[in-house]
Amino acid sequence: MTTLLHISASPRGEASHSLAIARTFVESFAEVSPEASVSHWDLWDGSLPAFGPDGAGAKMRVFAGDEPKGAEEIAWHRARLAFERFAAADLYLFSLPMWNSGVPYIAKQFIDVVSQPGWVFGFDGETGYSGLLEGKRAAVVYSSAVYGEGRPPAFGADFQQPFFEGWLRWAGIDEIDSIEFRPNLAIADAEPGRLAAHAEARRLGAEFGRDARAAAA
Repeated sequence: MTTLLHISASPRGEASHSLAIARTFVESFAEVSPEASVSHWDLWDGSLPAFGPDGAGAKMRVFAGDEPKGAEEIAWHRARLAFERFAAADLYLFSLPMWNSGVPYIAKQFIDVVSQPGWVFGFDGETGYSGLLEGKRAAVVYSSAVYGEGRPPAFGADFQQPFFEGWLRWAGIDEIDSIEFRPNLAIADAEPGRLAAHAEARRLGAEFGRDARAAAA
């Protein structure tokens, strides 16, 4: 059975534009492929472990070919559980608001927890990194209230989409679709952009649903 995992980095619940657009995507996906499995991971729900000194120590031990012990082993195990939850999906949907020109810190924490050697990436001293999540597809909902393409620098810069899509490709996910909602909420009418984003979410959700249905055939 094909699984779509929706990972949300917005803490704003019903007030979140990125979450609303993601819901449209999921509804469209489920209409086309009702037999597929859909799961949701709210990164703010407390299930994402920290990755501090013990986690970093464990990672360096693994890099050195050693086994983590004690508190480091516990941190490594918790990170592994998060990775397995992530890696079990075939298709991904991320809802990702812009914070301070980049991604919310909880999204960076997610990346730092799951991006471990032998899980998300391999490494060779001569050839460098290789992504291990090949064969998966991702859609990302990007939202921002001030920044938008073509606006002056005083309205911010985009370190959100290049960073996140760079991470996806580094992890081996090359098939990436994006949905953007970037109104200047201070002065602009947001409705045309909102409608366009939801329309694109419906289109892509149906396309992902057809992929899931074909995989199950």
